[in-house]
Amino acid sequence: MSRKVLIGGLAALVVIVVGVFALFTFRDSGPDELVLGERATTTTVETASGDGDETTTTEAPAPDAGVEGTWTVSAESVAGYRVVEDFVGGISDFEAVGRTSDIDGSLTIEGSMVTAANFSVDVASITSDDSRRDGQFAGRIMNADEFPTADFVLTQPIDLGSIPEEGVEITAEAVGELTLRGVTNEVSFPLTARLANGQIETLGSVPVLFADYGIDNPSFAAISVRDEGVVEFSLIFDR
Repeated sequence: MSRKVLIGGLAALVVIVVGVFALFTFRDSGPDELVLGERATTTTVETASGDGDETTTTEAPAPDAGVEGTWTVSAESVAGYRVVEDFVGGISDFEAVGRTSDIDGSLTIEGSMVTAANFSVDVASITSDDSRRDGQFAGRIMNADEFPTADFVLTQPIDLGSIPEEGVEITAEAVGELTLRGVTNEVSFPLTARLANGQIETLGSVPVLFADYGIDNPSFAAISVRDEGVVEFSLIFDR
């Protein structure tokens, strides 16, 4: 091999290494943490005249008297995961976020008590900014073919302290069972809720240690994923 070819090959390798390093060092992290009332999508589509562009608006439901009864998860809801990926031993870290609005569930209120609540998330529908990550997540990590949903069931009533009033935020401790990849553990986390325009908005996040759910650490190649992550949700409930 000639010296010129060797130098050219080394130069090309350096360019590739620098490019990969720059890709992982200067990329932006995923979306910020969810906030109370955050919605995945808008629900009413109106077509603008002239250029064919589409704009979206959300029609708020009319407020209803009282809150007692059963409420169901709206298609506006969003849930997913948040994990930290370290590049080459921590040279650069990146917060990876996957989300979906494919969620089923309900909650029941009696007086000032939440007596029942549950939600189920379609694992395969969770997407991030990287299709390769999504393939790994739905495949070897979460095995969505065998375990298609991630589920939460409330196991203790939540005492809201008072009947919720319009626009007033309430935070209480939620205790229940979280099931990931077929493994169930008891969890406890702060739940924030608010009655707004005839809907109930809820917000929560649950720390998850992968080993507790039999989930292999998702690390691969130069990307090292930390041993824990967060399940987060902004659930909107309708009558």
